[in-house]
Amino acid sequence: MKKARRIVLMTTLPLLAVVPPTRAAPIVAHVGAPAVQAPLPPPDTSPARIVIEAALLHAAPEIRPAALQAALAAWHDLKSRGEVSRPLLTVIDYGLPSTTKRMWVFDLASYRLLFHELVAHGRNSGEDLAQSFSNEAGSLMTSLGAFVTGAAYTGRNGYSLRLRGMEPGVNDRAEARAIVVHGAPYVCDEVAHDLGRLGRSYGCPAVRPAIARSLIDELKDRTLLYAWHPSMRESPQPPMLASDLVLAGVDTKACRQSSLQK
Repeated sequence: MKKARRIVLMTTLPLLAVVPPTRAAPIVAHVGAPAVQAPLPPPDTSPARIVIEAALLHAAPEIRPAALQAALAAWHDLKSRGEVSRPLLTVIDYGLPSTTKRMWVFDLASYRLLFHELVAHGRNSGEDLAQSFSNEAGSLMTSLGAFVTGAAYTGRNGYSLRLRGMEPGVNDRAEARAIVVHGAPYVCDEVAHDLGRLGRSYGCPAVRPAIARSLIDELKDRTLLYAWHPSMRESPQPPMLASDLVLAGVDTKACRQSSLQK
């Protein structure tokens, strides 16, 4: 009798790049926040989140996975609470130098990178590197965490975008502090070359004047802007279910195909 040949079926899954371990970030002084940082939680490995992260990392290979993961977790939470209205995600990595493009804007429905831009931090947060953060009025520091965008308006800094801080004690004084997205002439490659850093704001995420209007018009009216830093204390990520993504206008099948294309 002939022996039956054994056939092994393998399912093709998106391949994610292996990220080498990084050294622990130094503890950063956050005004009004505890100095000791909590250990990071284990990453969420649900299939839906892995697929969408793979697609976005493919679109923006320069972004740090930890920043993207934290922003996606915040988006999921705020979407479930009805705070954000569109599948649009802005991520700022304030752990990077101001001279590098550290702002990313993603369309979660098409997995496209819409903007990759320079962004300034507050003048009392640091020189080229932001190292201190605050929620206090008059601190002239950047605040971290999740912000929901509001209406656009024209003020003393020109066309601007209101931000509502969603984290009590961390950034919930953003409106009272007039922390907004706006264009500023000190945000450009020329200033970065001359000073070795961008100019700094009073705490606002200021961007290049040339793209301020188009960026603000894209982000306004209840989308998520997430400001991240390696020293942040992160809470466990809630699982992002496929049903959540579909309800938000995210096509998980298209996302899977996007992540496989190189």
